[in-house]
Amino acid sequence: MQAIEISEYGAPEVLRPAERPDPVAAAGEVLIRVAASGINRPDVLQRTGNYPVPPGASDLPGLEVAGEIVGGDAQAMAAAGFKLGDHVCALVAGGGYAQLCVAPVGQCLPVPKGMSDIEAATLPETFFTVWSNVFDRGRLQAGETFLVQGGTSGIGVTAIQMAKAMGAKVIATAGSDEKVQACLDLGAEHAINYKTMDFVDEVKALTGGKGVDVILDMVAGAYVAREIQCLAEDGRLVIIAVQGGVKSEFNAGMVLRRRLTITGSTLRPRPVAFKAAIAASLKATVWPLIEAGKIRPVIHSRFPAAEAAKAHTLMETNQHIGKIVLTW
Repeated sequence: MQAIEISEYGAPEVLRPAERPDPVAAAGEVLIRVAASGINRPDVLQRTGNYPVPPGASDLPGLEVAGEIVGGDAQAMAAAGFKLGDHVCALVAGGGYAQLCVAPVGQCLPVPKGMSDIEAATLPETFFTVWSNVFDRGRLQAGETFLVQGGTSGIGVTAIQMAKAMGAKVIATAGSDEKVQACLDLGAEHAINYKTMDFVDEVKALTGGKGVDVILDMVAGAYVAREIQCLAEDGRLVIIAVQGGVKSEFNAGMVLRRRLTITGSTLRPRPVAFKAAIAASLKATVWPLIEAGKIRPVIHSRFPAAEAAKAHTLMETNQHIGKIVLTW
């Protein structure tokens, strides 16, 4: 099969087309002929040598795919309601940048009705991540107020739409007026240009001084101290990336007085059973919202797989709104 491999750690140009042996589905897995592969920030970190591959996972980058089931464990497929020829999207621990990819059956979801494989390839990584962190760990409820940092990232566009569809009030931050408008267009009640405004002051003003109930943070570093100031009593801060650094200094007294929760997680190394439980929740709760048109994929750019280096270059500019996809 054709694949895109990391020839060495470094700049986007280290991503190169290669031939690899076809993967073989093990027990509990399906083999997918890939139509499209989603690109995510962890792929960039893996390419630069800053995100080790979990034991047993493919060294090829790519954490989400969509396409046709062409093989696999027939018994496991039948138990999950799948069969050969079905079109699915899947969360994988690696190997997504390839014409063929194996995935645990429990981490597969049907391509939503009316959606193409290319659109569906943008769903798994961000939807699994947002559900696990915003709703499971952050316990966001209808009627609460939610702040998402980086509202036009792949995670951000998903978080805005999902939180809105679940009945929360959404505030998003973004780095330009164009991106602020994109957040509003996706359903955020308010959006803050963090380059021209102080998001702490804006959040306090927008909430009448109360603060927000849940924050989804991909920055960490110095942001943590500022985010604690944005939280309402019993508020929850969920950290899913550390683009601003791993060290944070904050007012622990405020955490005590306001009964705040600071938590975080990574998804890639978690066991299949954990991810399968998220998939079941998404299928029951979120997939009907997608099929009803209340949540939609946001694709900024599509690239032929051979142009993966160009796709990574675009991601590193941070100019995109939504997802970037490789097509096969």
